[in-house]
Amino acid sequence: MTTTTLDIKRPTQHVAEVWLNRPDVRNAFNDSVIAELTATFRGFAQDKDLRAVVLAGHGKAFCAGADLNWMRAMADYSWEQNRADAEGLAEMLWAIYSCPVPVIGRIHGDCYAGGVGLAAVCDILIAAEGVNFCLSEAKLGLLPATIGPYVVRALGERASQRYFVTAERFDASHAKALGFVHECVAPDLLDQQVQTTVAALVANGPAAVKACKRLVQDLAGQQITAELRADTARRIADIRASTEGKEGVQSFLQKRPAAWLAN
Repeated sequence: MTTTTLDIKRPTQHVAEVWLNRPDVRNAFNDSVIAELTATFRGFAQDKDLRAVVLAGHGKAFCAGADLNWMRAMADYSWEQNRADAEGLAEMLWAIYSCPVPVIGRIHGDCYAGGVGLAAVCDILIAAEGVNFCLSEAKLGLLPATIGPYVVRALGERASQRYFVTAERFDASHAKALGFVHECVAPDLLDQQVQTTVAALVANGPAAVKACKRLVQDLAGQQITAELRADTARRIADIRASTEGKEGVQSFLQKRPAAWLAN
């Protein structure tokens, strides 16, 4: 698709890169960014060749949150217009979160407000040392409501209770200690770590990776009931009986590369 706010690359058949491409405004998002991200990730959901997506930003920052001009326009919105606008953001976040393949967030520079929401909907976060995160909405008399469900899941309830209300900044090393960031590396090693993670994803069974992503989302916070135990038994039976599952086990037993590595 043609985009004006994103730089979309396809380095291989199985990997896509989505770069926020508004470096002059620190990749702040507006209605165009929201629409293009939504359409892009909805398209990825239908792409059977895709195995990994990298979400990144050009310029000095990953994402500074909402665009100031967009915020000025919203200042005169009615309640109905504000709700419609927020629902568009909610759909964008859901499109990324529900993308069947894992999304790796490549975080450099500052990551503020809605940018933290973008980070939170990624499955794996790799951040450069010195990156600052900030849920800054309360400073403006607002709240991180639309991004909230994803941030609370990724950051944790206790940390969210603090950073939602204080709007304090916290750096990448602290974000890693909180479990929000998976890897915190020197800036010059950021791309190397991203590529290492991409390679790990692409080497695994494509259907299994998608099923694993969905499994985590479905199990998080659930009580271990008889219904849940039955559901997990059904899932493993389904994948064991699948063509990919059988091939994976046979390739392991026969000590040969799995067929999907040749595709």
